[in-house]
Amino acid sequence: MKRNILITSAGRRVSLVKAFRNDLNARIPGAKVFTAEMNPEWSAACRISDGYFVLPRVTDTEYIQLLLDLCIREDVGLVVPTIDTELLVLAANVEIFAASGITLAVSDLSLVSKCRDKRMTNAIFLEFGIDVPRPIDKYQPSFPLFIKPYDGSLSKDILLVRNESEWRDSFLENEKLMFMEYLHPDNYQEFTLDAYFDKHGMLKCLVPRRRIEVRGGEISKGRVEKGELYRILKDKFSNIPGARSCLTMQFFEHRKTGRIVGIEINPRFGGGFPLSFAAGATYPGFLIDEYILGKEIGFYEDWIDQRVMLRYDAEVIIDANDFS
Repeated sequence: MKRNILITSAGRRVSLVKAFRNDLNARIPGAKVFTAEMNPEWSAACRISDGYFVLPRVTDTEYIQLLLDLCIREDVGLVVPTIDTELLVLAANVEIFAASGITLAVSDLSLVSKCRDKRMTNAIFLEFGIDVPRPIDKYQPSFPLFIKPYDGSLSKDILLVRNESEWRDSFLENEKLMFMEYLHPDNYQEFTLDAYFDKHGMLKCLVPRRRIEVRGGEISKGRVEKGELYRILKDKFSNIPGARSCLTMQFFEHRKTGRIVGIEINPRFGGGFPLSFAAGATYPGFLIDEYILGKEIGFYEDWIDQRVMLRYDAEVIIDANDFS
């Protein structure tokens, strides 16, 4: 049994590393949570892990072989990606790692591809009976409207156009832009859902996090809520073929009508997952049980409702001689 875990592109995900270490040590004493980065010495998460390693960009032609060699050398049985750009590459190479007894915690390539293209993500939502933002004709725009690239992430290159004076004809030149209705926060409240799917694509846990305040595209103040949104989506997403591990989904819910609008699906751990973990949704433990210990995962919904997260900045302090 390969007992160690590797979290790639760990960056600032200190809480995620600690969550995996907590659940791993509780199950397999002495097992380690490693991290990898292009510049791990400058990564807070790498500095608090059980050991860190250098990997090139995921687009490097040697990336997969270097990652595989690292996993074999360090007895890694589970690899957990954390950024969007890793997902397609890893999903395309699942079998190569499986041949060496290593699990990549990533959904099927077909699903990852759809999630990376927000036009196809809209089709997923509609297939499951979830509304999506109303498209706006960019040649005859009505205002306000929202613009975002179909392949973007981390809230990059998104734009709110409030009125005609803010409209630029240059918007029409970028073929990657999607034009849609603006869901005003006075009318809609925003939720992120942390959903865990087992190796058969069956939903095993679902935690909605209401985004009370956001900074840099990530939640800074939030609360988990087991309300009507939870009850509706728990049934609709009981099975997503090809889904595995943690999927982070974004929704808007109308404050009066209850209209639910799907925005995007990121098939990886999201930046706000520490709140769901603190509420009792121990997805790292689910992954360890399922893929390292070979256990079946039951449906879990006994997480703590109304738990709140107030995020703040913290530091990892190191000295000059801690650098190679």
